[in-house]
Amino acid sequence: MFVNTADDYKKGIYYLTVSGLSMENGDDGSVGRGNRANGLITPMRPMSMEASAGKNPVTHVGKLYNILANQVADEIVKIGKGDVLEVNTRILSQIGRPIDEPQAASANVIYAEGVNPGKYEKEIAAIYNEKLANITSLTEEIVNGRVTVF
Repeated sequence: MFVNTADDYKKGIYYLTVSGLSMENGDDGSVGRGNRANGLITPMRPMSMEASAGKNPVTHVGKLYNILANQVADEIVKIGKGDVLEVNTRILSQIGRPIDEPQAASANVIYAEGVNPGKYEKEIAAIYNEKLANITSLTEEIVNGRVTVF
């Protein structure tokens, strides 16, 4: 179990959360709650409450993971070539872990009728692995305006 992993008792640094995860307060900052990374507010559907604009593009996982999750979903749809009807991606950080090592990364894929989901498992894992391995390049893409936050 990991609790408050950013604490450094020797230095007197205490980062207090109940679970030690970033999922407790995804609605941080004052950049506008309607500014979702995908541009949508989707009640009754999976979504992050995180507003990506105005956040640090180097280490703010709310910004980086929201953009990355959209990119992963887009790639899954592309490889599906009609077999994939819908994708919901989730990436969860843990305080104190490197940004390229999330605590969890998953994709809930809804396939067209008759499609064997096993057909795409390795490709989906490869997409996540590639995107996470190169997450630092996402910072450069944001800073240079090649990727927008909404």
